[in-house]
Amino acid sequence: MKDIRDYSLKGHNTFGIEAKCSRYLEYENDSEAQEVAEILRKEATPYIIIGGGSNLLLTRDFEGIVVRSGIKGHYFEQGSVPSDHRMVCGSGEAWDDMVATSISAGYYGMENLSLIPGDVGASAVQNIGAYGVEAKDLILCVWMVDIQTGKTHIWGNEDFEYGYRDSRFKHDWKNRFLITRVTYGLSREFHPHLDYGNIRAELERKGIAEPTAQQLRETIIEIRQAKLPDPKVEGNAGSFFMNPIVDRAQYEALAAKFEGMPHYEVDAGHVKIPAGWMIDQCGWKGKSLGRAGVHDKQALVLVNRGGATGAEIVALCERIRSDVKAKFGIEIKPEVNIV
Repeated sequence: MKDIRDYSLKGHNTFGIEAKCSRYLEYENDSEAQEVAEILRKEATPYIIIGGGSNLLLTRDFEGIVVRSGIKGHYFEQGSVPSDHRMVCGSGEAWDDMVATSISAGYYGMENLSLIPGDVGASAVQNIGAYGVEAKDLILCVWMVDIQTGKTHIWGNEDFEYGYRDSRFKHDWKNRFLITRVTYGLSREFHPHLDYGNIRAELERKGIAEPTAQQLRETIIEIRQAKLPDPKVEGNAGSFFMNPIVDRAQYEALAAKFEGMPHYEVDAGHVKIPAGWMIDQCGWKGKSLGRAGVHDKQALVLVNRGGATGAEIVALCERIRSDVKAKFGIEIKPEVNIV
């Protein structure tokens, strides 16, 4: 187990913000997770649990304990039919590595979530999603240690109260469990999801009518790389804001006022409006506020232009939220965890 005092978190957040924590703990197996849980119970100090730092904005040094999973490894479990197979992954594995591994092994379902940064454990907390697929569509169960008791549990999908970029882990279960493994339900039969965003158009451009899983993965990676900055070059946390879901009546009133307003169907009474489009309409795309800025190819992404503090990113966030509210009457909320 890693146990380090006065630890720099710059390498643990993709914004590249310089901040420290009083103590850093990283567990690499189940027994170490229980040991960490015991430390957290006994220490009268605040703590936070992080993943790969791709959904984290640090605004200050953290006077407490930061915990991360370092559990690696994966294995497959065979079901009785092609559509009933499972992949069990250590919570410290990089998510995209597991997507690549599943496809290489002939297990399908994760393709549309290619190149999403972060760790496996975070996929269960955040309910990550992209191109019409969400983690909740794949997660069967999560293995975890209860910090309050030190006991291990395996909870099923129905226990997590999943919603759009939301789960019970972000509410009444926040900072209560140390996730050790996640089990995903996959299939040996490939059934591609192509009707979201510009996936099909990009495949047609490449002359691919019926893509393989690997071709779909490569196409999604190309789409993402074309509009999202590399955090190693320009610090960012991917999509900073959630796409708001509004009543259909509200959308129709806005669509009558703003020609060409895009939307995605949610259900009979609700639609999802792209936050990035609204931010662009407010004139923020490519603009900066001090050392913080909005990416010039995707307005949903806030970036560190170089040396920005977490407070500067937050200030930009609030200016954008205010402008969107004033123009469209819609509150957009950060997807990123601000500490």
